[in-house]
Amino acid sequence: MGDLSPQFVQALRSLVEGRNVLTDPADSWVYGYDNSRKHTAPDAVVFATTHAEVAGIVRLCCEHSVPLTTRGRGTGTSGGSVPLCAGVVLSLERMNRITSVDTVNRALTAEPGVTNQAVQDAARADGFFWPPDPTSAAFCTIGGNLALNAGGPRAVKYGATRENVLALRAVTGGGEEIRTGTYTTKGAVGYDLTRLLIGSEGTLAVITEAVLRLVPLPESKRTLQAAYAQVGDAAAAVARIMAQPVTPCALEMMDGAAIDIIRSHSRVVLPHGAGALLMIEVDGPESGMDAMLLAVTAALSGAGLLETRVACSAEEVKELWAARKALSPALRTIAPNKLNEDVVVPVSRIADLIAGLGDLSRRYGIPVVNFGHAGNGNIHVNLLYDSQDPRQEQSARPAVSAVFDLVLALGGTLSGEHGIGREKRDYIDRALDPVTLGLMRRIKSQFDPKGILNPGKIFPPQR
Repeated sequence: MGDLSPQFVQALRSLVEGRNVLTDPADSWVYGYDNSRKHTAPDAVVFATTHAEVAGIVRLCCEHSVPLTTRGRGTGTSGGSVPLCAGVVLSLERMNRITSVDTVNRALTAEPGVTNQAVQDAARADGFFWPPDPTSAAFCTIGGNLALNAGGPRAVKYGATRENVLALRAVTGGGEEIRTGTYTTKGAVGYDLTRLLIGSEGTLAVITEAVLRLVPLPESKRTLQAAYAQVGDAAAAVARIMAQPVTPCALEMMDGAAIDIIRSHSRVVLPHGAGALLMIEVDGPESGMDAMLLAVTAALSGAGLLETRVACSAEEVKELWAARKALSPALRTIAPNKLNEDVVVPVSRIADLIAGLGDLSRRYGIPVVNFGHAGNGNIHVNLLYDSQDPRQEQSARPAVSAVFDLVLALGGTLSGEHGIGREKRDYIDRALDPVTLGLMRRIKSQFDPKGILNPGKIFPPQR
């Protein structure tokens, strides 16, 4: 049971059914890691099933100054749900109820353990959807989406999680129960604590319920693929698309290195000589679809365009997206220890970012593959280093540091949707000035006076 006293464990068991507490290391071990592949074993794992149980657990941990790390399914890549200080892991995966689908008010109320896919299915049954659509939608939970301000391809038009939540119910680190936001789509009363909690990675409060803003399903959608000779040509096309009135619901980009990997590790056929690929989707009323397609294809036209394909059937849509879907599994096969950084730069600086990343790849001797949500300037930079190569192993972290310096020099930021967690906390003071960082620390202390919630995350240790 690590550093937890028998009295504390007994009190924990009294708050929930006994079988909802794990203390045997063999049982709790798997709750010490997430998709960052980092691991710290917790002293205990507790499964809450109600808001009241969460409140009791937080109060108990606060009273005994026991670290408390909240988690969903552990799909995050920044180490946000790894319990660095051991203590108690609070799993919300069993709080998986959708309690209301209100189509009149375009709202869906759900507990944090509901998966993103379950929300989409429930909303779709009534002709709606929830905009955040991370790649892990089938597995990730709403709680995790809230913790990281998750996005996905649709964020370019519909916004990320923060723009699509109306209200929250939560428990602060001091054990106080709070409600934030409103059930209405407009509200201007007091500070916006809803947006503050979203993206706070479980360091301020434990969210137990969310009112999500639903959007009607579009009447029609069209999918396009455009191939370019060079990545700079594709980046210029992205800038043209985002400068005209029709905002696509997805605008994804892959560089030449990504295309080469897809060719060598899948049966997907891509245009010869392509140095970059764009995937574009537009949605809206059927009556306006032809005009929207014309506007987007006009913006795609320019230097380096090799080919534009428009899908005319569901099968062709699947075929066009096959390249993007084949990429991540191929990267995992080639470099299981790869570092994936989801940086963001202004759309106008994407070409400069890709060029700079090429220079860093050559300088550090580490292959770099880039793809991502180009419409937001949110690029996933994959450093494919070989941990068995001593030179690459030694160069990997300095290369990541240089990537962040490049991104910030271009007016960008360290993360678009993966969060800071443990992996980026030691770089955050490059992105935030000391006064702002100090204010954030003080906000943390107001919500979590004993510092029990997800300690060791977001903020670098103070000297």
